[in-house]
Amino acid sequence: MGTGRKVALGIAVGAALGVAVGTRRQLSALVGRALTGRSGVPVSSGAAAAFPDKELIRACVHCGLCLPYCPTYRALGLEGDSPRGRIYQMKLVVEGKIDPGEPEFRLHMFRCLDCRACETACPSGVQYGRLIEAARSLLPPASTAESLARRAILGTALDSPAALAVVGLASRVYQRTGLQRAVRSAGVLRLAPPLQRMDSMLPSLRGALLTGTLPEYTPAQGQPRFRVAMLRGCVAAQFFPQTNYATIAVLATNGCDVLVPPDQGCCGALQNHSGDRETARRLARRNIDVFLPLHPDYVVVNSAGCGSMMKEYGDLLADDPAYAAWAKEFSAKVRDVTELLAALPLRAPQRPLRRTITYQDACHLGHGQKIREAPRQVLRAIPGLELRELKESDWCCGSAGIYNVTQPELSEQILGWKMANVAATGADTITAANPGCLIQLEHGLRERGLHVKTAHPVDLLAEAYGFDLTRPEAALDESHL
Repeated sequence: MGTGRKVALGIAVGAALGVAVGTRRQLSALVGRALTGRSGVPVSSGAAAAFPDKELIRACVHCGLCLPYCPTYRALGLEGDSPRGRIYQMKLVVEGKIDPGEPEFRLHMFRCLDCRACETACPSGVQYGRLIEAARSLLPPASTAESLARRAILGTALDSPAALAVVGLASRVYQRTGLQRAVRSAGVLRLAPPLQRMDSMLPSLRGALLTGTLPEYTPAQGQPRFRVAMLRGCVAAQFFPQTNYATIAVLATNGCDVLVPPDQGCCGALQNHSGDRETARRLARRNIDVFLPLHPDYVVVNSAGCGSMMKEYGDLLADDPAYAAWAKEFSAKVRDVTELLAALPLRAPQRPLRRTITYQDACHLGHGQKIREAPRQVLRAIPGLELRELKESDWCCGSAGIYNVTQPELSEQILGWKMANVAATGADTITAANPGCLIQLEHGLRERGLHVKTAHPVDLLAEAYGFDLTRPEAALDESHL
């Protein structure tokens, strides 16, 4: 947050606190109408919910300074779909005034992108991300189908390298045999809108049909500086294999011994954001068991969402007597790859890249991890690049994990704002440090006929070092390292 914005927020806080009582009364009426269509607040059986983080609710003074920065409030103009409106509903759940099973409560909790822009705007330091995830943990699956889907996808498939490899192979075959083009031309997917949506989101996949196995150990080039362990990711490892190879190559080029433990698993972010805390905790324990015994100086992540989740393992497992201390130690080691690279004396790239680029702040990097300058610093180190700042660069693109699948209409509206700003830059490439953003951005560009490429910042840095990412499996050839 810029200095001017902080000053403005600080000045506004005094006035906001002065009207807090009146604001709460307005919220009671507004949220009551949102939940029931009537003027009063709905009353449940009176049993207070066991809200996991209820003490955090008290930090919100309902000043409303978050409202201008909330994408769903901007899109819908509904108090129930603003951060303070959602927190007020959580308060009513804690007090037993509404039941967490109320359909409207579920609707407003899952309409949230969990982008955390409100955290950046909030002068009271409300930890909204923890609150929304705690609220969702109270909500059971809405149907048997949702329960089965959660178990199959979030609980099993995302933590299975074999299942993910099948998805990656099938997706590449679908694209490279011309089947995707034929299916789109025939229009058969119009009969199944969810499948049509998933097809439209599929990015252009690089690399061989089978992505191969990342090397478990890549030695530093020259004198070693650090010993780092890298998270390979789940879906990202199949859809963006070049970024994993680029990350290893760039780290090794800059003096890091790189370890990629083969038995690592999913970070648990999608599960935690969806309210499945127990699965997220199970996955966190597994990664702690795998990474900490390697004694790395840092655990490096090239996905903003994964990095944000892993930095919060200490909070996630704070009540686990067997893992609390280890989780805190693990979280302290986690670094986004751009965060680590920006802290190093970077080896100067020698290959100029004559491109005009813009940068999208991934929500869980900018708002979640408070990392904004590091990716820009890495990009500015590349000779030949012209970086043009993107208007509202820290506004969500509408990806938000699986939000672009579960809330397609809202996601597309939010993406539309982003695409207008991208087009206004005149850039030929947009970069983002998160695979979900890259999928969403590529989808938006393709649907609008905008000829703009997408890339992770480390992809461009690796290219400037001379690595050929059109053949990512060969990027770590000994002739380069």
